[in-house]
Amino acid sequence: MRLTKYQQETIKHVLLKHFGEGSDLLVFGSRADDNARGGDIDLYIEPDLHEADDIVEAKLNALVELHLLLGEQKIDLVINRKSGNFLPIYKIAK
Repeated sequence: MRLTKYQQETIKHVLLKHFGEGSDLLVFGSRADDNARGGDIDLYIEPDLHEADDIVEAKLNALVELHLLLGEQKIDLVINRKSGNFLPIYKIAK
């Protein structure tokens, strides 16, 4: 994985803080590939939250905090609420 230990720990801490300790997290995309170069940080989460408003608020707050702690870089956050439509990106991320 092409994230420093600090980046990994920061991402985990921030996402679990905002989405709940019972959330499942994954890094996917080019940052998960040691042979790739560059790229944004693609994150997949199955949140411990259930209400849409809570999830939107958690996403905004988490992204702001990640940008403050990790600097300005592109971070994509895919959220699977496990209710409603199944999107193909969920399978790709997992």
